[in-house]
Amino acid sequence: MMNKKAVKVPFFEIGPKSYLYGDDILDLAIAADKASEKYGVDIIFTTPIIDIRRVREATKNIHVFAPHMDPIVPGRGLADILPESLIAAGADGVMLNHVEKPLTFEVLSDTIKRANEVGLTTIVCADSLADASKIATLNPDIIVAEPSELIGTGVSVGEEYVAAATKSVKDVNPEILVLTAAGISNGQDVYNTIIAGADATGSSSGVAKAKDRPAMVDEMIAAVRKAYDERHAK
Repeated sequence: MMNKKAVKVPFFEIGPKSYLYGDDILDLAIAADKASEKYGVDIIFTTPIIDIRRVREATKNIHVFAPHMDPIVPGRGLADILPESLIAAGADGVMLNHVEKPLTFEVLSDTIKRANEVGLTTIVCADSLADASKIATLNPDIIVAEPSELIGTGVSVGEEYVAAATKSVKDVNPEILVLTAAGISNGQDVYNTIIAGADATGSSSGVAKAKDRPAMVDEMIAAVRKAYDERHAK
């Protein structure tokens, strides 16, 4: 297993999906990089595959993640995403099993193994507590516990869900980090999720659709720092 770049708690994930492209992706990545340095908060930036190298070369603080990969080895595989090619492009990790790109449990298991072989950190999505517990048996680095029905709605998860999701993963493997999200649309949503006990949270449409994306990134990352510090001052 290759060495991975560790993600430190508290952290935040920004995934522009296909809301943005081209220079808008790069501008958002640079804003995230500045906020990460300003507040001392790790940020996972899940960039479109085609922009990985450009984002990596323009930033120094964020963790650059791919939004998907395939469990293939060098050789045949036209249009598949080769793990080694992600490493060569500068990726630190990969997101797997998003509700928009679901994998069977068997394929997910194989893909996590390939990620470990090449040294990519894995962040794996689960859309139910039972799913989160099952995925935890595969020992990914991070599990995203988010109810799929809330994604993109602006309605965020509550304190009870944060506690339940964290427990469902940590009872299987306490080393796995847990990100609880879905519907995170402003700094207050971020604050509420982190103060409730989450290791991390994240946002896609809440950032990508903001009128001032750099300002929203700053607001959300400031909220991560504030909530985490307050939680640990108690």
